[in-house]
Amino acid sequence: MAANATKLFVCSLSLLFILIAYYYRKYNDDLLRERLQSTLNNLLKAENSVKLTYKPKVGLGFGSCQDVVIQSSEIILNEEAPELSEHFDSIQNKEELLKVFAYFFKHGAAAERYISNETLFNEILESVKNSENSKWTVGGNAPIMALRFAKEGCDVLLGAQLSLELKKILPSNMIFSGPLIEKDDIHLLLEYSSGEHWGTYTAPRANRFIVHNDHQNPTLISLESFDSELDKFKPNLLVVGGLQMMDNFPLPLDVRKSRLQKVQDMLARQPKTTRIHFEMASFTDKTLMSDLIESIIPMSDSLGMNEQELPNLYHMIMYKNITLVSESYPRVAIILDQMRDVFRLLQDTEEVNGRRKLTRLHVHTLAFQAIMTKKKSSWKNSMSAAAKAALTAHRHTCGSDEIDADKAKLIMDDSFTTSRGKNAKKIIFEAKKPVACWEEDDIEICVAPVLVCTEVLQTGGGGDNVSSAGLVLQI
Repeated sequence: MAANATKLFVCSLSLLFILIAYYYRKYNDDLLRERLQSTLNNLLKAENSVKLTYKPKVGLGFGSCQDVVIQSSEIILNEEAPELSEHFDSIQNKEELLKVFAYFFKHGAAAERYISNETLFNEILESVKNSENSKWTVGGNAPIMALRFAKEGCDVLLGAQLSLELKKILPSNMIFSGPLIEKDDIHLLLEYSSGEHWGTYTAPRANRFIVHNDHQNPTLISLESFDSELDKFKPNLLVVGGLQMMDNFPLPLDVRKSRLQKVQDMLARQPKTTRIHFEMASFTDKTLMSDLIESIIPMSDSLGMNEQELPNLYHMIMYKNITLVSESYPRVAIILDQMRDVFRLLQDTEEVNGRRKLTRLHVHTLAFQAIMTKKKSSWKNSMSAAAKAALTAHRHTCGSDEIDADKAKLIMDDSFTTSRGKNAKKIIFEAKKPVACWEEDDIEICVAPVLVCTEVLQTGGGGDNVSSAGLVLQI
């Protein structure tokens, strides 16, 4: 009798603990859902607090292609994973492809590499064409950014080469400078999910690895026609991107320098009323990076980059070396410290021969957006721009203009310090006021949390969309 009573008591106690755990978890889930919804509502409020009062004119070059997006599981992850990962500047055979993919996959880092072996690239492409799950779309930095600017209500001049087939999809508020070409180059975007496994490797975050055998974009074949249209178009903002296509492409150095010199000349000719933005990318060629730091970056008012590209630029400016990969989930303080150093180093530019002092820097990471601007510069609405960039990151990766809080999570810390230095401040994240802005000496900084998409449809083109969205409200 006593034994039965003891068993009944133990069972009742166990049931009580289960119920307590269930309601405690439900309570926490409800709190988290409420916090997410509040963050979303207030990011939307911040985004909508500024409206375009005119149609900004935006010119964009370079880099256009046809993107083919497919899951890595169909092309790469069904192959045997290499024992060792290894980086290659360009890819010559299948073994190198698997090793370099593993290198970036295990770091969750975005990368773009040239496949010098045309036969290998075409073999991969044929297998993709046979897949029902591949998605074909317009690609390249300039077209993707141009489509975002056009969607946001800007008048756009697109400096890129396109086939008639791709030109047909351009919206009515976009001018195409050409040239028209018979066949678009194809870039293959190999997507993978957070936590995906391949042999001994695990991806720490969702990302993509891009491969191509492109021979048109590295020579900037659209440069002359774009340049000739700019004087008539008179843009409020000129955006330059796609120069990573030159990275490790077998172009004679004197030819490459000549092409970059023509880009520099084009930028130098722009009036001060036309602001210039340079969109960074994945670079591994030290000579090319040095040339960009010497000829293109000093002509720019604004720079855009991700959490991998910022340390690369920082180390190249500071130490003359390349950083291939960096932390996938960097702390806010680390990013802000590197941004401050880059910002101030590029402020030292002497404004002669078309050179400009950097007045804006936007870094987009998976967890947050950070925008740094010089006070009293022509850039405005930093708070709203940071919110818009954060929301656009979710919209793009989830593939929907409508944001569902049930398909989102916050991975930014509940609080962050503004620096690792002596004058650091601690900022507490507030769902009711999710974008934190403050001033330091002659700069303003805004940091906005990203509602990270939990049902990722695509990562390719994310940076281009986010950078464009951030710029729209600041022109």
